[in-house]
Amino acid sequence: MTWLITGGAGYIGAHVARAMTGAGERVLVLDDLSAGVPARLPADVPLVRGSSLDGGLLKRVLAEHAVTGVVHLAARKQVAESVAQPTRYYQENVGGLATLLEAVAEAGIERFLFSSSAAVYGNPDVELITEETPCAPVNPYGETKLAGEWLVRAAGQAHGISTVCLRYFNVAGAAAPELADTGVFNIVPMVFDRLTRDEAPRIFGDDYPTPDGTCVRDYIHVSDLAEAHLAAARRLSEGGQVGDLTVNIGRGEGVSVREMVTVIGEVTGDRRPAVVEPRRPGDAPVSVAVAARAAETLGWSARRGVRDMIESAWRGWLLHHQ
Repeated sequence: MTWLITGGAGYIGAHVARAMTGAGERVLVLDDLSAGVPARLPADVPLVRGSSLDGGLLKRVLAEHAVTGVVHLAARKQVAESVAQPTRYYQENVGGLATLLEAVAEAGIERFLFSSSAAVYGNPDVELITEETPCAPVNPYGETKLAGEWLVRAAGQAHGISTVCLRYFNVAGAAAPELADTGVFNIVPMVFDRLTRDEAPRIFGDDYPTPDGTCVRDYIHVSDLAEAHLAAARRLSEGGQVGDLTVNIGRGEGVSVREMVTVIGEVTGDRRPAVVEPRRPGDAPVSVAVAARAAETLGWSARRGVRDMIESAWRGWLLHHQ
């Protein structure tokens, strides 16, 4: 087996590449390096610089490297940016996926793993989210991920491709400091950024119907997420038709924003109280995965806790910001 990982030099992609190569899988990475960092990749992993929108390049890469399976992570992923630039998100996230699937079908590749998101659910009126919870995304990013799932399943059915769609919940942490998330878009790096600038953390709303009034989320360590990709790839490699498997990837445990801020304070030694600001539009009170299907179908479950996520992320933050 040779796996092509698109977006493999990114924060999540590099963890997936390391997990797969560490388990003996042969891996090739395609990344346009708009957010990817080549140094994140193991030295023996070939890197092709390019976009999933480039059909000609994709066909050459798939043929020259005798690719037999694809892990597609390349996508734009910032919610606010997607609201401001919806056409760009549809073009890159859906258009790039369509171009890739065309090349995959033409090459006769029969295994495809798609990076989706819990954003496909929107703000469901349930606390525990199963894969059968109705999907109603509330922003263009979530829409492109749901449309991507539809497209992956349709292409799989049309061309005999076994597919797996992994719906990530909230990703944090790092397997090593050099692999840490360098963006400031999620709660952990956002709080780190505030503390580094000698500012108090912010909490958006403390009047939700939750135990401490703040939103509750399901946080997953990026190393656990990478291992879920490895488990899914192995499932696809077993032979036979997997079909169109869709799986939640989370811990199945809720942690409130205030609890996260408290643990961040303990880890960093900066325990200044958070400033409470008004609610952000669209934030659901509770969003926690039911992760039973991942255990049943992939033999995978999360092993790392919140403190491990924060401690590993902090080591990476210090490496990149001191």
